Amino acid sequence: MTGAAKNTVLKLLGDAGFACFAYQDRTLRGLTSRNIQCDEIWAFVGAKAKHIPAERRGEYGFGDVWTWTALDSDSKLIVSWLVANRSAGAANAFMQDVAERLTTRVQMTTDGYVAYLNAVEGAFGADIDYAQLIKQYGEDPSAEKRYSPAVCTGIETRIHTSYVERQNLTMRMGMRRMTRLTNAFSKKVENLEHAVSLHFMYHNFCRKHLTLKGRTPAMAAGVADRVWTVADIVDLIDDAAADFVIG
Repeated sequence: MTGAAKNTVLKLLGDAGFACFAYQDRTLRGLTSRNIQCDEIWAFVGAKAKHIPAERRGEYGFGDVWTWTALDSDSKLIVSWLVANRSAGAANAFMQDVAERLTTRVQMTTDGYVAYLNAVEGAFGADIDYAQLIKQYGEDPSAEKRYSPAVCTGIETRIHTSYVERQNLTMRMGMRRMTRLTNAFSKKVENLEHAVSLHFMYHNFCRKHLTLKGRTPAMAAGVADRVWTVADIVDLIDDAAADFVIG
């Protein structure tokens, strides 16, 4: 389709992913967000956990991998993300990064994953309004058994995580490697990291959100003054390469 070798295309995408990560890392700071929703979305690299060879079990970057996301529910900006495992250490690193990007006290909502409790306290201390949404699940007797999700039978709080959960669907629809039943999964964790960076660059700076009246999340959050194009993203590759050489 491109007339270029597969490895050439992969290198270009890797360079673009690195450039997108670097740009957003330095740009998404000093944010005045008021409402943040956080979640983790599962994917796998190389093979699903049950198919991992014994000698590679427990090795990060092979098998289950999680992408932690923090969404500003007002501007729809992805404030921070982290591709990692689902450990307490990953939760701490993720929350610390979120805290460093914000300048205002926020209302934060997460799911009931226990690692968030210490991570949020360690990153924000008492300077946050924090709630967990704990869902209670049960079986639906009429459901198709293999792929049907459990039915939510109760929720313990009125605080919601609907926006970030909808963002999870956007990720699965927009990145083929995030599809649950697929043969297009990432073979290297670095490729997944680059794909996520590219996805969020487009989401934050290029995609006009229907609820934002023709603006992108970055414009609504005050970190961009125009709608970016894909060509603008491509230009970041040369900028990142120049910064790397100078550095």
